[in-house]
Amino acid sequence: RERRGDYLGRTVQAIPHVTDEIKRRVREGAKDAQIAIIEVGGTVGDIESLPFLEAIRQMRLDIGHENAVNIHVTLLPYIRTAGEVKTKPTQHSVQKLREIGVQPDIILARHDHAIDDDVRDKLSNFCNVARRDVILAPDVDCIYDLPSLMHLHGLDDAVLRRFQGLAPQPEGFAPQPDLAAWKRFAHTFKYAERNVSIAIVGKYVDLKESYKSLHEALVHGGVANEVRLDLRYIDAEEIEARGPDALLAGVDGILVPGGFGSRGAEGKILAVQFARERGVPFFGICLGLQIAVIEFSRHILGLTSANSAEFDKDAPDQVIHLMASQQEVTHKGATMRLGSYPCVLREGSLVRRLYGEPSVAERHRHRYEVNSAYAAQLEAAGMALSGNSPDGTLPEMCEIGAHPFFVGCQFHPEFRSKPLRPHPLFVGFVAAALQRSQRLVAEDKAPASATLPDAGGVQAAMIQFTNGLTSNGLTSNGLTSNGLTSNGLTSNGLTSHGVSHPAAANLGAKGAEP
Repeated sequence: RERRGDYLGRTVQAIPHVTDEIKRRVREGAKDAQIAIIEVGGTVGDIESLPFLEAIRQMRLDIGHENAVNIHVTLLPYIRTAGEVKTKPTQHSVQKLREIGVQPDIILARHDHAIDDDVRDKLSNFCNVARRDVILAPDVDCIYDLPSLMHLHGLDDAVLRRFQGLAPQPEGFAPQPDLAAWKRFAHTFKYAERNVSIAIVGKYVDLKESYKSLHEALVHGGVANEVRLDLRYIDAEEIEARGPDALLAGVDGILVPGGFGSRGAEGKILAVQFARERGVPFFGICLGLQIAVIEFSRHILGLTSANSAEFDKDAPDQVIHLMASQQEVTHKGATMRLGSYPCVLREGSLVRRLYGEPSVAERHRHRYEVNSAYAAQLEAAGMALSGNSPDGTLPEMCEIGAHPFFVGCQFHPEFRSKPLRPHPLFVGFVAAALQRSQRLVAEDKAPASATLPDAGGVQAAMIQFTNGLTSNGLTSNGLTSNGLTSNGLTSNGLTSHGVSHPAAANLGAKGAEP
């Protein structure tokens, strides 16, 4: 804003200019909400957080004390050698907050050992917070138990009590919530009896949080299918070194997530080839779709030098190239194709049936795309470009009809998945992996078959939502039709969706994995 001349030469200061901008963005993000939750991360006292803490101090004055609640999330460490829980770190963090004019209304105290009344009394007395507003937050094995646990400890009542004009309810200030869906979700997450193994083939697998959104979206799809997921994070470079059979044998599904750069690309291509030839359900996201197109082009179209311009700018067959809108971009900061864009789904395609609607809007983050010059060859050989931009110029999704489940998308569906509203692509992917798992178990009890399942593979996963989540109807021979209702998705029958092509016989060259 300063570079645009918005300040007309005035000196830009932390206060009021930086804090005003923080408040403006908070208001912009909360404009359509009745209650907005604003998180100020970091540690109280760090210089990086000071402008943000000052902004929330000002904001409470701006909107009125009766319209804002300050909740301080803090840790109560357990000193093992002394055998006691210490409150001093919390006392000091509250002291630092009060020095800059922020008084916590509620303390949310995290702990991993039992807390007695003396500890709560001490926190109340030295932090100037009512005892009933010192809410205990013990560590839990399942994060999805937290809504029920926080209700049990009275957090919802404590928050609403602080807002003026809320009429008291018979059981307190907070009306009794319906947490049945949350409880069912948590119960299924913890106690599902069926197991499905999914391999995530990436290159950031050593960083636990790198694929956090993806991890959670898979969990949502797993719970929707009433299965426990065994998520195996596999380094793509390890596949390059050891081969896919050593690392992918026995998995029920393979997912290649987004990423940047050429490192590990060949390992991901090997993983896609393994999934395509062995009939293993495959899901490619962003770069994963591009890798799928490269693999298909090399081994089905016969374009042995097919590659992405991102990996090899001199490749003769750049089936993945830089988007036209990116051709003149030289500055790499915030210049990608970012945000929500529409995608039109082809009638009769698997993805159309999964979504249950003709078009969707999904979040994007990329510079490269499928080269439309190769679209006709891909389609003729059996890879349907089943999702496209409204003007038809940007391929957004691909699928292989003669495969049990082979889907790629240029966008990031994981960002729209929620526990009680799982994303249909993840639900369908896990459903296909479950069908494969059940088929392999059945084949262990009968003579092995080397044929792939019927085209379309996934036929089932009846998923119905009442207040979020209920049970999944699974027939004796696998899965039936998908009915997703809670999130606006209706009657998604995952049925046979074969795509006519001359190279169909090559798509499963090695047959199903025995």
